[in-house]
Amino acid sequence: MQIILLTDVKSLGKEGDVVKVSDGYARNFILPKKLGVEATPKNMEELNVRKAEEAQRQKEIYEEAKAFGDKLSAASVKLSIKGGQGGRTFGAVTAKEISAGIEEQLGYEVDKKKIVLSDNIKNAGVYNVTIKLHPKVSIEMKVEVDVI
Repeated sequence: MQIILLTDVKSLGKEGDVVKVSDGYARNFILPKKLGVEATPKNMEELNVRKAEEAQRQKEIYEEAKAFGDKLSAASVKLSIKGGQGGRTFGAVTAKEISAGIEEQLGYEVDKKKIVLSDNIKNAGVYNVTIKLHPKVSIEMKVEVDVI
């Protein structure tokens, strides 16, 4: 029997997959627990419509992330950190501080988990920081660190 999965089922497939299972497994497990529906032409058409809507929604999210990335990559953030002689900071500049600086100075909210620091920032200077806004969109942003 052909089944369209409504949720992820371990060792069978992910949501939206069309899988072939035995009749007994479908009648006794999949259908009663509402994990899937029978793959009738009507249900297949609904699945195609849902997949098309999801693809359109993902495209819109990608376009928004790309436009937001263009705004962010054109800007820069200045951070002032306490430090000692020679431009060396006490501690390191973290993604949380960069995120707070972006929100404070530019008015954009960027999750600290999306900011990727290749090395610790422990000295004064200008650094390029990578921000992953979407799986397909990552940008470089300048961060200027001043030591007080």
